[in-house]
Amino acid sequence: MNALYSLIFVFALVLIPLVGVGAAHLQTFFGVCVPLTAVIIFLAGFTFKILKWVKSPVPYRIPTTGGQQQSLDWIKQNKWDNPSTGPQTVMRMILEVLCFRSLFRNTRVELNKDAGTVGYASDKWLWVFAILFHYGFVMIFFRHFRLFMNPVPLPLTFLEFGDGIMQIGVPTFYMSDALLMVGALLLLGRRLWDAKVRYISLVADYFPLLLIIGIALSGIYMRYFVKVDIISIKDVTMGLVTGHFTDLPFDKINVSFFVHVFMVSTLMIYFPFSKLMHLGGVLLSPTRNLPNDTRMRHHENPWNPDIKPHSYASYEKEFGVPMAEAGLPLDDPENAKPAEEREG
Repeated sequence: MNALYSLIFVFALVLIPLVGVGAAHLQTFFGVCVPLTAVIIFLAGFTFKILKWVKSPVPYRIPTTGGQQQSLDWIKQNKWDNPSTGPQTVMRMILEVLCFRSLFRNTRVELNKDAGTVGYASDKWLWVFAILFHYGFVMIFFRHFRLFMNPVPLPLTFLEFGDGIMQIGVPTFYMSDALLMVGALLLLGRRLWDAKVRYISLVADYFPLLLIIGIALSGIYMRYFVKVDIISIKDVTMGLVTGHFTDLPFDKINVSFFVHVFMVSTLMIYFPFSKLMHLGGVLLSPTRNLPNDTRMRHHENPWNPDIKPHSYASYEKEFGVPMAEAGLPLDDPENAKPAEEREG
């Protein structure tokens, strides 16, 4: 049902611009107002979340470890999975962000009914699905920057050339489109097929995945089937960047463009308030970005109040009378007397 609800929401998002542009002719609203509002909400929400996480104090080391800690000289340390220095931690973060190293160790649970035992086996499929999806998404994201720049920087030109190097059909087939669709469909299929994953999946898990699939499908439809006027779209996007919101050639653009923009805008608005914020959160996670050096350094909790030391001699002088009445031994027998007698 969670997947069905999410699918209904995505279909509703498709219908809104279809009716708004096709019937009500609100091209300016869906082509200018909605995307600009989405950018503002995305930037404000993303910045707020990052600043909130940055200000959260981390009083002690809590890194998640996956290998041998630094110990005796003759014991080999796993420097990337259990770092003890800053440079080792940086390398761990690079491998985590670019290669999903922790996900590469993903395992599945297997029940041996004959032996009545539970076992664990390596399962790399989730890692493969995630790599395809994320790298396809990143390539498409940066490739779209050519629509907002004039002239187009040389790195973006190289990226577009490499993405379309297969030169299949007209217009050129982009490999990133296939990577994103295959990765997203495989991740969705895993959630629907695996009973354990399906049981713990919520609308918040299905909705962004289905929304991204809808965005990809609308983009593929625009490029390979309708073949929208890319020159007019470039004029619109440059108008948004430069602040010229009048006389934009909306009448030359197919309604599928507004569907695509509206869904992208929805994703941008939804992004800072969802699980998708792991994009920025992974860099600020204390389980990943801290070295495991608790045995080498003394970490003091910055939240501790300034407590004056209280020696045992002072403690005995303060509570000597009740201690004597309880039969507890005293280092100084004078402390068994009331404070008035001691002072006298």
